[in-house]
Amino acid sequence: MAYKNASSTYKETKIKTASQGQLLIMLYDEAIRQLTLAIEMLELKNANNKIHDKIEKINKAIMKAEEIITELMVSLDFDQGGDIAKNLFALYSWFNKELLEASISQNVDRIKTVRDMFSELHDSWKKIVHTVEPENREAVGLNIAG
Repeated sequence: MAYKNASSTYKETKIKTASQGQLLIMLYDEAIRQLTLAIEMLELKNANNKIHDKIEKINKAIMKAEEIITELMVSLDFDQGGDIAKNLFALYSWFNKELLEASISQNVDRIKTVRDMFSELHDSWKKIVHTVEPENREAVGLNIAG
């Protein structure tokens, strides 16, 4: 029981102390994890022909990914983001539409397509965050020299 509390506290602290870029990467990581979980369960379900055993868990994983994507959509800044924000909004909307259709039809290929595209975005954001944030840390850091 203490381990669960310690793990939960660690995760909470990690989130509270993360930069905006790190939070973005965490959201992407979790969405990709949920989509991968849904794919694995769907493939296992299809292999075993046990339709009813996993449907609720599959749909829950897809829904979590959709919720993350929706959170990313509402966090877009159209004033500063311009065309990039508009394009991301359109892409995120398409992701959610595809995931909804995939959930209804239990189509693993559609989920894989979204996950793979999402992974590409993740990699791009990760490069940006690692390039930009070290510069920002130096600007915000303490001057201990006096």
